[in-house]
Amino acid sequence: MLLVASVMLAIGAPAFFVQVFAAEDGPVETATALFLLVAGLMLARRIRGLPGLGAALTVVYALLFLFAAGEEISWGQRIFGWNSNDFFATYNAQGETNLHNLTVGGHRLARTLFGSGLTTVILFYLVVFPIFYSRIAWINRIAERLAVPIPGLRHAGLAVAASVIVAGLDVPRKWEVYELVFALLATAIFIRHANHSGWRRQR
Repeated sequence: MLLVASVMLAIGAPAFFVQVFAAEDGPVETATALFLLVAGLMLARRIRGLPGLGAALTVVYALLFLFAAGEEISWGQRIFGWNSNDFFATYNAQGETNLHNLTVGGHRLARTLFGSGLTTVILFYLVVFPIFYSRIAWINRIAERLAVPIPGLRHAGLAVAASVIVAGLDVPRKWEVYELVFALLATAIFIRHANHSGWRRQR
């Protein structure tokens, strides 16, 4: 539904897409923060059902998603209207309290650390893992050891479809939609992942 709406708006109402739909603090960005939060909470509720290492790593995974949710809304700065301190006012590209928009030596942290490299890693996780998890024993063992929730083939298919569709949109701020797609997929994966039955406390 998100992708259909995005295509229709990008083609039929590009100004609305940019100024309202995918705008800063608009529906897409707000939903992204919400579903990153939900994804983190879904991971957190599984911690008690895992053995030691898996539980410890899942704490890290959950915290990363909760951190990403906070970053997405600049930790509530625009919601509550508080001002950035001098550091963020000087070095943040938007003058906001978040790390992903920091500018270091003329380079934005978001583009250096969270750009194409991170996108490649995410797509590898979403598309390659589902294909090889049940076929290659060592990938299976590593995933279980590290308590990595494996996407299903349906998630892989949606990830590929979303990548093609969003890349084909000719409108600014289209990658905001891509971020929401990832947040939705993450939530769906953590609710019921391919190795769901393996996430049980060893007795």
